[in-house]
Amino acid sequence: MAHVMEIHVYPAHGEPGENLSEVVVEPEGLAGDRRKKAPVQVVAADDARFNTRANFIVSLPSGELAAAIGGVLSLGEVQLDVTGAPTNCPGVYAAVRSPGRVRLDDTVSTIRELP
Repeated sequence: MAHVMEIHVYPAHGEPGENLSEVVVEPEGLAGDRRKKAPVQVVAADDARFNTRANFIVSLPSGELAAAIGGVLSLGEVQLDVTGAPTNCPGVYAAVRSPGRVRLDDTVSTIRELP
């Protein structure tokens, strides 16, 4: 079963991020994160070696994460609408469907779009 491996927020443009053990995900994105192109960015662990400023690193294979575009990604009690892929870095962008809290080791799963 896949899980959340890392959580990051980037409060200031160009500054180092903060590593967290849990975070509140609000409708606009992660609490404490500056607003960016998309509310949330998620990267698969096998792509995390690239210099990325993703909010979540998850243990899903990168192909499975990419296949989630157009569907829903569940991280703990949060559900994200996976909206697309960045043009110059790995991972996916997502909008917040259901806000809540995400903790390290929370379960991650993909759900096809709900009717």
